[in-house]
Amino acid sequence: MKTQPISAEGTDAVDRSSESQISPSGMRGMGRYLLMGMPALAAWVAIYWFLEPFSKWITFDLVGMAAASRLGMAVQFFIFEAPKVLMILLLVVFGVGILRSFFTPERTRRILAGKRESVGNVLAAILGVPTPFCSCSAVPLFIGFVTAGVPLGVTLSFLVASPMVNEVALVLLFGLFGWKVAAIYAGTGLAIAIFAGFVIGKLKLEGWVEEWVYQTSAGSGMGGEERLTWADRIGAGLQSVRDIVGRVWPYVLAGIAIGAGIHGYVPVNAMAQFMGKSAWWAVPAAVLVGVPMYSNAAGIIPIVQALMEKGAALGTVLAFMMAVIGLSLPEAVILRKVLKPKLIAVYFGVVASGILVVGYLFNLVF
Repeated sequence: MKTQPISAEGTDAVDRSSESQISPSGMRGMGRYLLMGMPALAAWVAIYWFLEPFSKWITFDLVGMAAASRLGMAVQFFIFEAPKVLMILLLVVFGVGILRSFFTPERTRRILAGKRESVGNVLAAILGVPTPFCSCSAVPLFIGFVTAGVPLGVTLSFLVASPMVNEVALVLLFGLFGWKVAAIYAGTGLAIAIFAGFVIGKLKLEGWVEEWVYQTSAGSGMGGEERLTWADRIGAGLQSVRDIVGRVWPYVLAGIAIGAGIHGYVPVNAMAQFMGKSAWWAVPAAVLVGVPMYSNAAGIIPIVQALMEKGAALGTVLAFMMAVIGLSLPEAVILRKVLKPKLIAVYFGVVASGILVVGYLFNLVF
């Protein structure tokens, strides 16, 4: 079916017509699924509660390692963190899978089409958090947004926020460090996305987009929408668990293993010296090291936890994590299909500058 051009008025009309009211039968279905899920959630809470004493019992009582030894601390860290992070990941990905069934790329595109740049940058960054995005979907999303009339700067605000303010990382940070660190991560990530899109939009760099993108008909590469029942949404959550957890669990275990090594063997003084507040070069070094690394949020969080426990400064660790998640080289390679090298360089430069500012600011304040 051919996609019709979308105007600002048409956008609102489409949005209103596509939103469905929850019927009484839908409410009953949702309640039924909630009741069915309560025993599983109770079991999850019980297992999570006993993970730490269980890891200590295995490491120090069953195996007999010394509690004060470096190897013992590293092993206990891994036995405790591996199931904990994976359990959080399972719960988060399931919930996010349901949430994403409401925020499809097609609906997001309609919301952003016709918006002024200043409003659009903020809205795009916020919508980037729950909307499905990965490096492989960067090209179709970019084409769909641009050809639907979404300004270039607004589009790039979305593309920055979606991987950087990762909902999985947000909940893992909340579970591991508390709401303050999670809020700092979310707030600074959104600020960088808004700033990057605003600057690029003001520079008027549309000429640095590959010409064939503008010759593509609106809606190319974007899927349609359909009305989903709660059974469909629960199925989407389970499918997200299979797809995402099945893909990232090796990275999670690798990250926890690295974190366990840092936890057990890296001296506190050494980490504070190389990633502490006193080392002025630590923030740019963290960004430079983070960019070529290819990891997902779930794999990098255990490393972040170990670094902070060893005395690394919050701003430096935050800059490292944002560089790994938001400025990956694979994403740059894929975006080369739609962006000319000059625009990719500007994109990376603006985002990296925002990350540097965040790193120095939080090292100064905290």
